[in-house]
Amino acid sequence: MTPEEYVEAVLALVERIPPGRVMSYGAVADALAERSGRASARLVGSIMARHGGGVPWHRVVNSVGRLPPGQEVRARTLLRAEGCPLRGTGVDLAAARWWPEKGM
Repeated sequence: MTPEEYVEAVLALVERIPPGRVMSYGAVADALAERSGRASARLVGSIMARHGGGVPWHRVVNSVGRLPPGQEVRARTLLRAEGCPLRGTGVDLAAARWWPEKGM
């Protein structure tokens, strides 16, 4: 998979996260690892920062449910409107975590 194809795969997966649910940057990387040969949460974060404006970027959080840096207020507003379970200043990952079906 080329770097450009990986960017497209990340964005396509983020598009599939249902309203009210989230994935972590690492989970996105893990879900694509077999197909892509890559498994970097940092790379997914970089892709989301550069190219994620056209997808539901607010549904991607860090490994403890923290909202995207610099976009916390907007992300919380969007997630709350979708009915996402929140806890403290982040997402309740135990309740909101989503994983794609096999054979994505």
